[in-house]
Amino acid sequence: MITDKKTISIQPFRASCNATTTVPGSKSISNRALILSVMCNARVELEGLLQSEDVDLMRKALENLGVYIQKSGNNYIVHGTGGLISKKDCSINVGNAGTIARFLTCLLAAQKEGVFYMDGSDAMRKRPMLELLDCLQDLGCVIEYDEKGGHFPYRMYSNGLTDKDININAQKSSQNISGILMQCCKQNREYKINFKNGTVSVPFVGMTLEMMRAFCEDKNTSYTFKNNSITLKNCNYKKSDFVYKIEPDATAASYFLTLPLVVGGECTVTGITNNMIQGDIGYCTVLKQLGVEIRFGLDAVTSSFNKSLPGGSFNFNDISDTFLSLAAISPLFGTSLEIYGIEHTRKQETDRISAMASELRKLGQEVVEKADRLIIHPDLNKLKTSAANGVHINTYKDHRFAMSFAILGCLDLLGNGKPWLNINDPGCCAKTFPQFFDCLNTIYLDSHV
Repeated sequence: MITDKKTISIQPFRASCNATTTVPGSKSISNRALILSVMCNARVELEGLLQSEDVDLMRKALENLGVYIQKSGNNYIVHGTGGLISKKDCSINVGNAGTIARFLTCLLAAQKEGVFYMDGSDAMRKRPMLELLDCLQDLGCVIEYDEKGGHFPYRMYSNGLTDKDININAQKSSQNISGILMQCCKQNREYKINFKNGTVSVPFVGMTLEMMRAFCEDKNTSYTFKNNSITLKNCNYKKSDFVYKIEPDATAASYFLTLPLVVGGECTVTGITNNMIQGDIGYCTVLKQLGVEIRFGLDAVTSSFNKSLPGGSFNFNDISDTFLSLAAISPLFGTSLEIYGIEHTRKQETDRISAMASELRKLGQEVVEKADRLIIHPDLNKLKTSAANGVHINTYKDHRFAMSFAILGCLDLLGNGKPWLNINDPGCCAKTFPQFFDCLNTIYLDSHV
């Protein structure tokens, strides 16, 4: 596991990929599952909970708030409290995890007579929270900002959520909707959330709704999701013990499914199916449009590719976490590549649009950066020129930069099997996939038998 190295050199493949790998549990599902487990009046055993920086932060924050969570082999058992937090005065640091920042804030806002001091990393202090916090204030919370309004750090005085429909601005993050949705059972009635200006990453809201159904008694929760609003009925969380299995991370799978586009051959990722609740499985549709053969089995997916890469224009609004997987290998395309619908990614771990443009230009590529898109004009010869003396990819403390560009580095660009691409701060992968480079090395070894 890479944790403390300042940089790592990527070993190019001298043979086509021919390997099977696994990926850890989904971060998005893991952090939702922890919140939903607390909402139950039951013991919930979480099978396959991701063990990474972001999920560890959520788990430890809940424990600091008085929730009892015990480890059982590779699983975790959450002793649900019906959504009640015993420690009413607490300081929480959410790091740079958007799911914690929004989901946990909503859980705490629903508490009676609570005082919670919330802070995050320097990067998190720049991420948008105003829309969610304004909404929570409208529902009865009092927010006092230490520095800049609408941003961490702040102190929240909670007294439960008032009994009325919600109007929220979710244009910058669908997590605003998901965070409030998971608290809906406290209203004990039909519940409606309006987001009149729409939202981004819509499949993640669908994921939340389907997970809520799984955590409810008899799974009898019903909802309508249309016209920029959600109406929810019969949201009563479980009172009997149960086991919830967390899906493998479809976003993490995107890196390995992209690998055959760089080195040829095929790669199989186990546990990934075409009926997952994760929207990022939609990345497979983009790969198909590029001519990749995608084969779903009962419990795995395989990508294979031995052609030249065309270009094209692709809307990543619903699957924006995967846009870096494609953009990082854009120097290998035959014609221009346009990736759009990603304006909201400027406010994630870093400004992903600007940072991606910077790294691609470092590789000799012509990049047009607009508010909501990147247009990349690939040039393989300039890539080779840039790589002649070795290149170092900056990761901006963003795990997805490290993993996406590592796949590009697998290309034997210089034709001599020598590394040419180096990843700075590879330890940033600990956020969601601490074993990423170990997995990539195993795939290399399996492909060179």
